[in-house]
Amino acid sequence: MFGKPRNKPDSDDASNPVDPDSRDGGELEGDMEDVQQRIEAMEAERDEARNQALRCLADFQNFQRRALQNEVEAKRQGVTSVLHSVLPVLDHFDLALTQATPDEASRRIMDGVRVIRQELVRALESHGVALISPQPNDPFDPNRHSAIMQQPADGVESGNVSACFQPGYALGDRVIRSAKVAVAP
Repeated sequence: MFGKPRNKPDSDDASNPVDPDSRDGGELEGDMEDVQQRIEAMEAERDEARNQALRCLADFQNFQRRALQNEVEAKRQGVTSVLHSVLPVLDHFDLALTQATPDEASRRIMDGVRVIRQELVRALESHGVALISPQPNDPFDPNRHSAIMQQPADGVESGNVSACFQPGYALGDRVIRSAKVAVAP
């Protein structure tokens, strides 16, 4: 309108593109089918890429969960290994504390041994280790106690712990060493 008038190009001119108005209806339908197929192919590619991204995300989340579980288990195994090394030391402390103390010097030494043992137990407790030390008349739990003998005791019901000979230790819910006990018949 405001510029030069547009001249319709000659259909003989080879450099000009084919006028879309000059195509017949069959060619246009073929082009539309081709475009529709390309759209469907691209939608399928998009859906496949989305599914692949979701699978990758799920795999990564599974990897993170397994890595966390492996880390917790490695820590637990490390503490368990140290605990197995320390248990004989605690047993020797317990044995030493059962000895008679005839004089004041011996009592002072035993008090020092008792304090050292308590500090060692506190250090283990700070890493999640719990002492299993059943008292007389506590119910016998085969998951936490090992019955090494039957021994009657006054005031102890049948099937309950009558004496504890060696304490046990647990790390979280896992028993590292069960307590050795006597059970009332």
